[in-house]
Amino acid sequence: MADVMLDSKTDAFQRQGQAWFCTTGLPSDIIVEVEGMSFHLHKFPLLSRSGVMERMITDAARDIGEEKCIISLSNLPGSAKTFELVAKFCYGMRLELTSSNVVHVRCAAEHLEMTEEYGEGNLITQTEKFLSQVVLRNWKDSLRALQACNDLLSYADELNITKRCIDSLATRASVDPNLFGWSIVEHGGPLQSPGGSLLWNGISTGARLKNASSDWWYEDVTVLNLPLYKRLISAMETRGIQQEFIAGSITFYAKRYLPGVNKRNGVRDSSARLASVGLGAPLSQEDQRTLLEEIDRLLPIQKGLLPTNFLFGLLRTATILQAGPGCVSNLERRIGMQLDQATLEDLLMPNLSHSMETLYNVDCVQRLLEHFLTMDQATGGVSPSSLDGENQLIGSPSLTPVTMVAKLIDGYLAEVAPDINLKLPKFEALASAVPSYARPLDDGLYRALDIYLKSHPWLAELEREQLCRLMDCQKLSLEACTHAAQNERLPLRAVVQVLFFEQLQLRTSIAGCFLVSENLDGGSRQLRGGLTGAAAADGVGGGGWGSAVKENQALKVGMDHMRMRVSELEKECSHMKQEIEKLGRVKGGSGPPSTWENMSKKLGLRVKSQMCSAQEGSIRTQKSRGKAKNLHGHLKKNPSS
Repeated sequence: MADVMLDSKTDAFQRQGQAWFCTTGLPSDIIVEVEGMSFHLHKFPLLSRSGVMERMITDAARDIGEEKCIISLSNLPGSAKTFELVAKFCYGMRLELTSSNVVHVRCAAEHLEMTEEYGEGNLITQTEKFLSQVVLRNWKDSLRALQACNDLLSYADELNITKRCIDSLATRASVDPNLFGWSIVEHGGPLQSPGGSLLWNGISTGARLKNASSDWWYEDVTVLNLPLYKRLISAMETRGIQQEFIAGSITFYAKRYLPGVNKRNGVRDSSARLASVGLGAPLSQEDQRTLLEEIDRLLPIQKGLLPTNFLFGLLRTATILQAGPGCVSNLERRIGMQLDQATLEDLLMPNLSHSMETLYNVDCVQRLLEHFLTMDQATGGVSPSSLDGENQLIGSPSLTPVTMVAKLIDGYLAEVAPDINLKLPKFEALASAVPSYARPLDDGLYRALDIYLKSHPWLAELEREQLCRLMDCQKLSLEACTHAAQNERLPLRAVVQVLFFEQLQLRTSIAGCFLVSENLDGGSRQLRGGLTGAAAADGVGGGGWGSAVKENQALKVGMDHMRMRVSELEKECSHMKQEIEKLGRVKGGSGPPSTWENMSKKLGLRVKSQMCSAQEGSIRTQKSRGKAKNLHGHLKKNPSS
């Protein structure tokens, strides 16, 4: 810490209780009272340095004559400790100026009119020289001086001390500290040689200074109160400091004073950290609310600058502290801009409203989703009218954020579905808010619907059908279709749709297998004709060609077997449709309830058998492809055979 000694005379001041006495051998002829402290001094040293003291002493002598006069300095900037330093300077005694007391002494000297008119090298000149040549050239000392300005802000602003300290800090924060080694020099560390190594007594030690990161000043500025911190941040923005560093500093400042921002750190942990850095007791609830609203105004509006979990922490804290609606709305808008970076844990915010309708704040999540979709479309996101096909939809890179959000919302729906107080319209509103093009698969939505149906067994059949309309059965995976076909919680209409589209998927996959097999069969016939011609021309039928012909014949037999299997599957499909129609009539009448259970099991077994058949067909297709590749490789190796 910077300090300077003014003059070198022995300190002749002694304190006795609430009084200071100057032991110079002469009896005191004036008493100066400052904040309950009495200073027994002499008139001449004071009036010879201060214009205010000269006038006050003259007026007092005119009133009371030659008797000891008493003067009260009730509006002196600073405390009694400050006047003690001023009095010592007037007596020419040793005065220690530091970055912590120079602001108080400078303001007191200005108030007492201690100018050059009352003596060369007066206190105003000495304190100004110390400020400009020592304090404002150093980061730590400038910060301490700025802290001291808070005690007498109006005086410091009038003398332009506050602005000079802020400009000094902003200038040093805007420059890379690695260029000057400030982080070590200012902490009393060794000097650095031109080559970058450390110096000890002028001799290079060979050790290198560690690089300082650009966020080295974050923790230091948290000692400032909110008004001074806001002015410092504004000056840094004017200096052109990047927005990411401004946002990082604000984040650090908020975490220091708002215990609720960090979910893992409770109030006790935050209080301990505040006490460890000398910041006193934690802020009251009213002060925290004010701080939160001010931080919301300071935060830059730009996507990706602030961590999403930090924004969610601010939103939770704003809800707990009952911040203004404007602050809450701004935080929700900021989170909505980068909702694709959130996690499921972030979304699970408890509902703290007075109604306590649901366990989690579902309305807030829906507003976040609406903000995201609005921002996504405004920034050139994909709209349904710009989609040309399913393949383009799934493979489009611009769909990645909205697809991630859709997956996140489906997971959130599955988490909040067990809440029995969650009404069907609210669940439907959140599920339907996600556009259909954002879900490549509806497996996550089906899982959420199934959990909701399980937790709300009292729903009517019409409400179940209405809920299942949110799901597109064509976008269910084979595993989800298998589960849905045997799910007794789903309405009959949904089960029939699942079975229909499952059969459609199986038929499409089998048709694709046939197309591949026909191509392979045609190529084998051409290859067999070429082989026969080559054997006739050479008069030799090599053993390699004979084995190839046998493999092709085996392939043909496999294809014939697959055609027979397909015809069997078609018969089973038509039989299944008839049974489903009978099943609908039986369930609508007064038949026994066990019929539906038996048919569900039967349908499930049929689905499994068809899955096995499809897997067998794909395995045969892979084998045929492998044999064709082996034959093609043999031709390349033996072109003259």
